[in-house]
Amino acid sequence: MKAYILINIVLLVALFSSQAIGQELNDQKDKENYVVLTKKIPQLAPIFLTAESLAIEDGDDFGKFEVIICGQTVEELTDKKMMQDYIDKAKNANVELVICGFSMKKFGVSREDISKELRIVENGILYNLQLQKKGYTSISI
Repeated sequence: MKAYILINIVLLVALFSSQAIGQELNDQKDKENYVVLTKKIPQLAPIFLTAESLAIEDGDDFGKFEVIICGQTVEELTDKKMMQDYIDKAKNANVELVICGFSMKKFGVSREDISKELRIVENGILYNLQLQKKGYTSISI
């Protein structure tokens, strides 16, 4: 009898846990998430405008908006004064700036050379593809 009660409790806990996890995944899928891969810092300004417009258009369905910066343009990230303006605009537009670590390594840019507010991923192209697999709408410019 005790084993029967214990089995039922375990099954109920498993059932409710899986429903909660499933609901959380559905909530994420209901959001509109975006990722843009760019190789030019000046393109950030129109990207931010796009993010702001999509946030209005999507309303409560607006999720994440990430911009991955790759290529030789990572050298420009060392101009912290210039980049602070872009970082501030990104925050206002609810955009996360992500930097390709592979590009940083290739062009000799170290973590100390750029703002701590910029997130670095090991491989920007791989990260972009991983986000697409998660359902992000993606564009490269």
